[in-house]
Amino acid sequence: MNIIENEGNKNPEEFYASLKEKLDHTHNFPEDYLFKFIVISDESKHTEIFRVFDDVKFTLSTRDSSNGKYTSISINAFVMDSDQVISLYKEVGKIEGVMML
Repeated sequence: MNIIENEGNKNPEEFYASLKEKLDHTHNFPEDYLFKFIVISDESKHTEIFRVFDDVKFTLSTRDSSNGKYTSISINAFVMDSDQVISLYKEVGKIEGVMML
């Protein structure tokens, strides 16, 4: 069983508590953190994601799928701590149709 399958069995509070522990153990905040998302190729959805990062210094790259139906969005954001990473994930998670990697 991989980590993603294992994490999928947890409720959201347990998942984010586990994520916070892993982030604190594997990262030296403050630092750049790479967020990756997949979303349908719809500019309004892309804009919704970008707005979550309005108050954060970030760079981004996008890549369309071969059929043009989906877009991969990579956002390299400077974050202060694991709580900020989790907060950003939670905000993006409110956007319908976004897959977080």
